Formats: sequence, C-alpha cells, structure tokens
Amino acid sequence: MSVAAVTLSLLLTQSATKAPAHQVLLDQCLLHAADPKNPWALAHGITAYGGSFLANDGRKATEAITKDFLNQNLLPDGGVGPGNTYGFLRYGADKTPIEPHTNLVTKTFVLAKLPMSTTFPTRWGQVTLQQLVDSVKKGFRHVPSNAEYWRDSAWTIDLLSAVGKPGTTILTELGPVSLDVVMDDALTALEKDQAELTEGLKKGLPEVPKRKQGIYAHSCGGLHLLQAVFGWSRFPEVKKKWGARLDAQIAVLFYRLESERRQYDAALQQAPQFTLQILTQQVKFYGHFLESVGRLKNEAGFKPNKEQQLAVNKAKVLLDAAVKGLEGIKAFSTMSAIKQSNPQVYLDLIGDSCHAANGWNQWQ
Repeated sequence: MSVAAVTLSLLLTQSATKAPAHQVLLDQCLLHAADPKNPWALAHGITAYGGSFLANDGRKATEAITKDFLNQNLLPDGGVGPGNTYGFLRYGADKTPIEPHTNLVTKTFVLAKLPMSTTFPTRWGQVTLQQLVDSVKKGFRHVPSNAEYWRDSAWTIDLLSAVGKPGTTILTELGPVSLDVVMDDALTALEKDQAELTEGLKKGLPEVPKRKQGIYAHSCGGLHLLQAVFGWSRFPEVKKKWGARLDAQIAVLFYRLESERRQYDAALQQAPQFTLQILTQQVKFYGHFLESVGRLKNEAGFKPNKEQQLAVNKAKVLLDAAVKGLEGIKAFSTMSAIKQSNPQVYLDLIGDSCHAANGWNQWQ
C-alpha cells in the first residue's frame, strides 16, 4: 500500500466527527505526525491519538520509534556505557528531533496508558515498557539547584509522577531518591519561575510581558512542568499538604490566559508580517492551557468554578480562532514550503497541533 493510501486510510479510520477546529487539529496531527523518520512527531501523534496511533508506513508508532531509534547502553552525553539501560539521541544526524526533551518518549508511552508489560521491537531484540521505565529511574539525576535541569526535567518528572505514589523511593545508580522530595522541589521551582506572574496577579496587572524570563525560559512556557506538578496532586495527602500553594499555581495558570491573550492580539496588530509565527504560538499556548487544565480535571479531580469554566470555554474560542487564522493563510496546506522557509514553525505546527488536539480531547 502506498504512503498516500495509508494516510487516507488513517484519516478514515482514526478521525471521528469533532468540533471543526478540533477536527482540523486532529487531521493536521495525523497527516504530519505520522512520519516514521521523525520519532518526535510520532510521539506527538500518540499524545493526540493514543497508543494505537500508526506511522504512515503502517507500523504502530510506538514500534517504529523503538525499532528505529532506541539505543542500548546510551549515556546522557550520547556515549555507550555499561549496564542494561536504554535511551534516545536528542537529534538525528540531519537535525531531525528524536527526543529533544529527556524521557519524552517513555513519558508519552506511559501517559498513553500502555500496560507496563507492553513489548516493543528493537534492533537487538525486544524490550518492555517496564524496562524503559526502570531505565529512566536508574539514570535519574535530581539537581534542584540547576535552572537548566528544571527546563529539561518536566517530562521525566511527569513520567515518575504517573508511575509513582507518595512514599516512593527511586533506586538510581547514584543512590535512593525520594519522589516526595522531587515533587516538592518541582513545586518550589514552579513557584520561583512563576513569581513574576504571581505578583502580577496579586497586583491586578492586565498582563505580565513575556521576555523569556522565569517560566517563559522553558519550552512551551513551562506548561509541561506545571502538568507534572499538577499530576502529583491527584493524591489526597499531597493536595492537603500543598494546600494554598497548589491553589496559587492554578490561579496563575488561569491568569496567564488573559495576560498572554492580550500580548498575542497586540502582536498581530503591531507585526502582521509575523502572523504565521504568532498564530502558531497561540495554538501552542491555548492548546497547552486546555491540556493542562484538562489533565488537572481528569487526573486530580479538579472542578473548575463558574469563572474558571468560562475561561476554559474562552480558551476553546481563542484556539478555534487561531486555527481558523492558520487556515486563512493556508499554513496547513503549505507545510512543505514552511518546512523549507521556517523549520521551527513547521515542527511547532505538528507538535502543537497534536497537543492542542489532546487539550480538546480532555474536555470531550
């Protein structure tokens, strides 16, 4: 079967009737995240569609990733060392992203709710999801004093949160690590990086400018770290212990919706030559916002109040408008040209469409 035929088949079998913008995002994710030569994209397809998502060569995306890209005995610097550990390079020789964020792939498999007994093919044999998770634990390095660590650790912490519980001790190569300590440190790091936004909320400022400071120095505006922290609050004892600290971070997330909306709208007026980039950033933020609040609702039992629910509805409207804006400038239908002229926007239009689709999924 040709790639085109496989793609059409996937569209017919994996898509379902959705809200128009939601369906556009699902189709965009399906068409462009199914490239078996781009494992990062495949992982995002799994985020939107689940563990049964297929690469456009007909293989399961999970199996294409492990068979073609998983390495054995891979050290953090890309070298090979002793021990039964597994890992991915961050980028391929041609700069295609493989796992630019540490443990993104295994985290994606876990959040797709694949059984730990799931077996994946590799170039040397087979591995289970449990073995991949154990490898993450073995190689875990917790360095809370390092700012760069926090910008890369969100995916790992999200994974550890999903498979752990309060009182868990991780046995790493460097010794035991308390997961309670890791999660408390993660909340503290989140509070530190969102301090300026917290102050803006307290003062009633209409917005806090984004200058790549604090939380804005993180990929995706730090919303993956926030999701990791929020996920840990699914345990009643954690929610009780964190109390007002957790509530404050939830409030800051909702404050960010209007703060960032104002800045995107102003940017579109002031710099129309960057419409593609601005609309893409809107899809990134509004999609991750819906995903973050949705996961908090579905994983930790968060119940939005009336004002918060209105904010969620507003985020859907804003995301819908951004998608329509991208359709209006034919962004989705000119992906090949965008890949050549602006490769980062090309990748964002794939990954963020998948996250935005998943954000919408959380509210079905």
